[in-house]
Amino acid sequence: MLLSILWDIKPEIFTIGSFSVRWYGLLFALGFLLGYYIVEKMFKKDGIKLEWLDKLFLYTMIATVVGARLGHVFFYGWEFYSQHPAEIIKVWHGGLASHGAAIGIIAALWFYSKKVSKKSILWILDYVVIPVALAGCFIRLGNLMNSEIIGVKTTVSWGFEFVRASIEDPKAPRHPAQLYEAICYLISFGILMFMYWKTDAKQRSGMIFGAFLVLIFTARFFIEFIKENQEAFEEGMALNMGQWLSIPFVLLGAYFVIKNLKAKTA
Repeated sequence: MLLSILWDIKPEIFTIGSFSVRWYGLLFALGFLLGYYIVEKMFKKDGIKLEWLDKLFLYTMIATVVGARLGHVFFYGWEFYSQHPAEIIKVWHGGLASHGAAIGIIAALWFYSKKVSKKSILWILDYVVIPVALAGCFIRLGNLMNSEIIGVKTTVSWGFEFVRASIEDPKAPRHPAQLYEAICYLISFGILMFMYWKTDAKQRSGMIFGAFLVLIFTARFFIEFIKENQEAFEEGMALNMGQWLSIPFVLLGAYFVIKNLKAKTA
């Protein structure tokens, strides 16, 4: 008998009639609230107008949801959604993609930079990506509570039996890929916080943003090797969709990090 952890958690915290509060929604909201608090502390420290913060929070929240949804639609489910366009707006049915969220946030912050801060987009990205890393941790914990985005079968002693997942052989121990990602994102958050508070990284435009991209999407790239593919079309691919989408983000992040390191040593 293999040692394993039985994961039989209900996605709902409580239900009243047809209304339910789910762990995923709670953790998603908690990530944004903590993000607001963190950015507020950074803005106060750097003497930045706090009236900019509410607009930043609104732009980022909307961009995350819309970007993540459209990312899922176009990257993973276009064959279905092109035939059922009304399903696109039904976010409550599930289907969010972190790469889409990243693209959405960058686009929204470009607009924010033009209309609100009147500064370079890299200026605000260096602030926002720090709490985004923490929010990513909470979102992956939400995926864990939903028994979704699971790992492949394993013989390790900490394998999870996702008995509520819609998969073949749900009692087979599997890698808790969501937990692996959550831990990596939490570590990334710690590194980015250290860079902001204890180094001169925030004075180097794009340095923190670049480090975020490298840390988050490198972790995502490697963890994908032990995750079940999300869509059937990924079967047989040398790299799955999540990995292909991660590569450009890692390269972009490496560009900003290397550029700043060269400037520092020049």
